[in-house]
Amino acid sequence: MPKLRILTACAALLFSTLACMTIMGTNSPEAVPPINEAPVVTEVPAAEAVPAEAVSCPLITDLIIEMNSPELVEGESETMDFGGRDDVIEAYLVTYVVSGDEITDPYYEDVQADLQDEQNDIAKHQEIWDYFSALIPFEYRQHLAEFSVMTDGQDSVLAAVAQTYDDPALWSLEVDIADSDDYYYFSYTLVHEYAHLLTLGPDQVPPSEAIFNNPEDDNIYLNEVSACPNYFPGEGCANSDSYINAFYYKFWVNIIDEWNDINLEEDDDIYYERLDQLYYDHQDEFVTDYAVTHLAEDIAESFSFFVFSPQPAGDTVAEQKILFFYQYPELVELRANILSNLCTSFPQ
Repeated sequence: MPKLRILTACAALLFSTLACMTIMGTNSPEAVPPINEAPVVTEVPAAEAVPAEAVSCPLITDLIIEMNSPELVEGESETMDFGGRDDVIEAYLVTYVVSGDEITDPYYEDVQADLQDEQNDIAKHQEIWDYFSALIPFEYRQHLAEFSVMTDGQDSVLAAVAQTYDDPALWSLEVDIADSDDYYYFSYTLVHEYAHLLTLGPDQVPPSEAIFNNPEDDNIYLNEVSACPNYFPGEGCANSDSYINAFYYKFWVNIIDEWNDINLEEDDDIYYERLDQLYYDHQDEFVTDYAVTHLAEDIAESFSFFVFSPQPAGDTVAEQKILFFYQYPELVELRANILSNLCTSFPQ
């Protein structure tokens, strides 16, 4: 799956999607206010038992992790492709209203003739939604309000999440129908996208109405950032006890200045070279190469490994990022639920 350049323009912050891989906004180094006292993050003993293992299906999860891990050649990661494809054109086919476990009230877009078969494949739309809703129980996704079927052709963006256009507290899931047949990639990507809903949802990051209503006003954005005492992912000011705020303090404080400097680079070739080098310089700190592109991607990738891989020993920072989630009993329970659902719902 290709990696897409992070957008720094404030206008793109709100309505750009968090795709797999993701487009996402952030704040510049000048815009980051002083951070108050860091929250206390409890260390998790590496030997702690994992209840989900009793219901796991390692033949599936091991392959999911293998297919989504960086390929290592003589101890080095292969060259990363952060650039994506310049010729990609996304076409939205139909958007459904999400009501509990059901999708209703389809809104059909005007599409070209060659996309009408995919637009009219209601059975496939339902199959995609049924799999996601089977993996992620309703009680964990109550702010998901829309489900969109889109396509940009094969092998580009597989799935994405974004705030809805009408309400910043509600979110939409978007899936490319052309890339949804490989369930090893698909399962990983759905959990990755759900991690964005989990860590950026309104109970974790209360959305800024000012930014939502004025997405092109840089001054409003900078004022919102300056007034935030915690980590500011773009949609609003993270709560002090939010997952992403704790993750920032524990893992990103020492690299955020370097990352911000790279993210300000306007030359795409230089940007990708520097981002690539940042990954190589901190390779044992990230579970995948894509995780280096943004803190929100790092926590989403780490959460996916938390769900699909066995509990690690914590010998590297990357493994400590996986262990980070074990300090939250509700996330350990969620992991067990997702794994149980995966094992019973994964197509055989």
